[in-house]
Amino acid sequence: MNFQVLYKQNWGLARTYARRAASHSAQTKETLLPPLMLYRRILRAHRVLPEVQRSIGDKYVKNEFKLHKDVDNPLHIVGFLTSWQDYLHMISNGKWQEGTLSKSALEKMSPEQVGQLYELMKETERVLSGKPEDGKDKN
Repeated sequence: MNFQVLYKQNWGLARTYARRAASHSAQTKETLLPPLMLYRRILRAHRVLPEVQRSIGDKYVKNEFKLHKDVDNPLHIVGFLTSWQDYLHMISNGKWQEGTLSKSALEKMSPEQVGQLYELMKETERVLSGKPEDGKDKN
């Protein structure tokens, strides 16, 4: 089976499970968006972000969706789509500046995720302070 066929089948699976996940989103009374629609809406929502945040966010979203396009576990698909849809609502409502990470959310993260979060924090601090990459001077 070629890559395109597998890709379409996996995203089709994701759409099917996203539609069935309405009960999971019962708190918000919203169904999950299909992956491609969610992806596009997130990138559109990033247009309101400052340039640096938009650039970082776009790269991250594109990478995450690319990494997860071959996932076939329905629970992972629903969890992935739910998390990104929550993110979309946060960005769309302007609450991204107020975002904090709860202690319980941090405790649920794997050591690898905590490490990635730390690296993101350090890179964000570097960009906001105007320091050049790797200690090099800007020319």
